[in-house]
Amino acid sequence: MTTSNVRTHYRSCNLCEAICGIEIRLRGDEIISIRGDKKDPFSKGHICPKAVALQDLQNDPDRLRKPVKKTPQGWQEISWSEAFRETAKKLRGIQAEFGRDSVGVYQGNPTVHNLDAMIFGVSFFRQLKTKNRYSATSVDQLPHHLAAILMFGHALRLPIPDIDRTDYMLIMGANPVVSNGSIMTAPNVKKRLKAIQSRGGQFITIDPRFTETSKIADRHLFIRPGTDALLLLAMVNYLFSNGLVDCGHLHEYVEQLEQIPALVKDYSPESVAEETGIPALDIKLLVKEFCAAEKAVLYARIGVSTHEFGSLVNWLVNLFNILTGNLDTKGGAMFTTPAIDLIGDKKPAGKKHARYHSRVSQYPETISEFPVAALAEEILTPGKGQIKAMIVAAGNPLLSTPNNTQLEKAFNSLEFVLSIDFYINETSRHADIILPPPSPLERSHYDLAFNHFAVRNYARYSHALFEKAKGSLSEAEIYLELAYLMAPGGFTEKAKAWAKLKFLKTFKAEGFLAKGIKKGPYAQPKSQNNRDLSFKQLAKLEHGIDLGPLQSRFPEGILTKNGKIQLAPKKFVADLARLQLKFPTEITDSLAAAKPREKHSFLLIGRRDPRTCNSWLHNSYRMVKGKNRCTALIHPADADSIGIVQGQAVKVTSRAGSLELEVAISNEIMPGVISIPHGWGHGKANTRLDIANQHAGVSANQLTDEKLVDVLSGNAVLNGVPVEVTRI
Repeated sequence: MTTSNVRTHYRSCNLCEAICGIEIRLRGDEIISIRGDKKDPFSKGHICPKAVALQDLQNDPDRLRKPVKKTPQGWQEISWSEAFRETAKKLRGIQAEFGRDSVGVYQGNPTVHNLDAMIFGVSFFRQLKTKNRYSATSVDQLPHHLAAILMFGHALRLPIPDIDRTDYMLIMGANPVVSNGSIMTAPNVKKRLKAIQSRGGQFITIDPRFTETSKIADRHLFIRPGTDALLLLAMVNYLFSNGLVDCGHLHEYVEQLEQIPALVKDYSPESVAEETGIPALDIKLLVKEFCAAEKAVLYARIGVSTHEFGSLVNWLVNLFNILTGNLDTKGGAMFTTPAIDLIGDKKPAGKKHARYHSRVSQYPETISEFPVAALAEEILTPGKGQIKAMIVAAGNPLLSTPNNTQLEKAFNSLEFVLSIDFYINETSRHADIILPPPSPLERSHYDLAFNHFAVRNYARYSHALFEKAKGSLSEAEIYLELAYLMAPGGFTEKAKAWAKLKFLKTFKAEGFLAKGIKKGPYAQPKSQNNRDLSFKQLAKLEHGIDLGPLQSRFPEGILTKNGKIQLAPKKFVADLARLQLKFPTEITDSLAAAKPREKHSFLLIGRRDPRTCNSWLHNSYRMVKGKNRCTALIHPADADSIGIVQGQAVKVTSRAGSLELEVAISNEIMPGVISIPHGWGHGKANTRLDIANQHAGVSANQLTDEKLVDVLSGNAVLNGVPVEVTRI
């Protein structure tokens, strides 16, 4: 074949948050290369190894193309009409007998990487009118949303580090070199971090592990898992003790500033040094350097969101940025101005937290969801409102949420399970019917969510590369068909009207995008950016469009009832008593080491690998090949204490369960801490994930405990879980 047979397709990669632009070259329908799009104004040619796996998902023989039904003889392909008919009959029957809350919903991480699922899936699940809604949010960033609600008035009002213009960046519990950001959408973040140093600035990491990001940082401080709130309280204490508080242009728009000194008075750097493992002199130096920098930002992520004081930490991170004048300012923590703004300028009606509570453990609702830590007990506990059926969309909660064993027991007891997924995995193997959506390359895409988290305002629409296979349905068609079939069962008129869209043939997301951009900040006559952007124009820009750096959004963007930032929300103030109970404050030697611990007792933390995206890329050989990466990372002193050597297996036990895996010994982990990566643990019967089964690993969520949560939000505790380690 000649080069004239080669065509090139440009799009964004939607496998992770970085939304890198990619260039795909094809001969016919054969992908011959996937490379970074050098003309993309945001990613500028950068991609990570995951992007190449898009072709593996497209061509994987294990990927489901047609609906399947579980039978005594195994999985059987069935028609779409039969799959829909049986699903609607079961779900309507269960809700008619046991009530609307008897059907539970779980949405996995890929939902926010999928335009159709974001628009049509989320709307359909709302129409079910069940309170039993769950998602991957509560094993990830729920404390971020809670802090945003209580301080700024909206769950999506999340401060984003202005990494490209800062002079000093303090990174807690995050490894952006591997994650490419994470609530900081930043393709090629390694280059962006090094650029801080090139312009004379610096960045520091604080983490129980010396991460891939720490290796290029100016300095790294080890911290004992779960003590981040103590460190931040001491940092705020030092601000007030040394006259360093300055809220900058937000001074007139903050409330409760006078309450803060009393809240932090007992948390001097000296008083927290022993618990955190960070000397008081180092804590003071961090604050002094931060305040001395012209532009500085504190950024914290999943390592601190997923411990038992995650909500307190996110409040204190925002508070520290505000008190140093680095919120909503150039080079600090800023807010995006996306082309399609899901927030808008209207204040939300009513609160979005704790409007109702889960039936068994009384966990609070946040943004119309319960924390997934409650899911197993809501299935297993009899009574009114007990979950009898589950709909799982683009998720694998039996691998990705706490206490796998308990949740598997719960799923085995359900009367009906529907899975919307194109793989048979650890969760969908429990389904009665599986409805497979198209592959990522068979659908158009626009990043509704991640443009709200990007370090630069940016927009890109990606046309589908391939037509979906004959006989397959898009997510829009799947969800609209379900809505239509479910609506006659007594749902609202709004739901019935939505279902009628099926007949109007308006089930494409492009109409939503066109309306969103027309209402957005870059369309005339509203535009203050000398632009007149429309969806039609955006769809022609195959490399996307740069919409400029982050801009100040406050005070207009403060969406609290009185238009002021709440510095001391009552829920956070009250939760300080729980922190005090666990960590009584006492003045200690500023150079004290971590407290003595029981022999072989550890605190478990997770970690992420650059070639994986949770568990759903493990059927790509190029993503799992090479040496074993599912290992337990421990410090040499701990290895000597246990009596083990490199590569030896250990047994790790928690209240929830136990597992066995190989040890990797390294100085990159602090003593008393053990790190096991998340997303592994394949190998269950009937998964069909051939490659994944050969690289099964173990699931760290056999150890995480559904009873151990951040009390304020109910977010699962995945870091700082107490475990025992024994030699095999």
